[in-house]
Amino acid sequence: MASGRAHDRATGLLALALGLIGGLWLGAATGLSAGLGVLIGGLWLSPDLDTHSNPTRRWGPLRLLWWPYRRLLSHRSLLSHSPLLGSAGRLLYLAVLLLALSWLGQPLGTPGPVALAQGAAQLWTRERPLLLAALVGLEASAWLHLLQDGDPTPPLPRPLRRARRRRRRR
Repeated sequence: MASGRAHDRATGLLALALGLIGGLWLGAATGLSAGLGVLIGGLWLSPDLDTHSNPTRRWGPLRLLWWPYRRLLSHRSLLSHSPLLGSAGRLLYLAVLLLALSWLGQPLGTPGPVALAQGAAQLWTRERPLLLAALVGLEASAWLHLLQDGDPTPPLPRPLRRARRRRRRR
């Protein structure tokens, strides 16, 4: 398992490489979007948000937002350290938090959840290629993290492991 510094160094190198390749292949804006996706995914939305880690500390006072996430998931669980599923779960968690905060802030004049959802839909329609490049970068950083930890697929939950052992014995 790699240290936090090793993860950060590798994230920076991958961001540079993916940004340059994406920029040469698909244009500067797409390359920049992919590179930023890697940096954000590796430095702030890492699979290690389920622990007290560097990515958690980088959130500063907002790290309290990740406390329920840490409580709900054990470290290296299927929901935090899985390809695609882990990144999707962290993004969904953030989206739910943002919608809940916007709902709570409506009396103070913040945009409500419906307005945020409409804005997100408009952004997706207008900037789909850039957002897809950012999502690819985000997922690439998660894969890099999992590969550095030595296992891109985490162990199955205990009940499923027991069921698999029973089937093998037969």
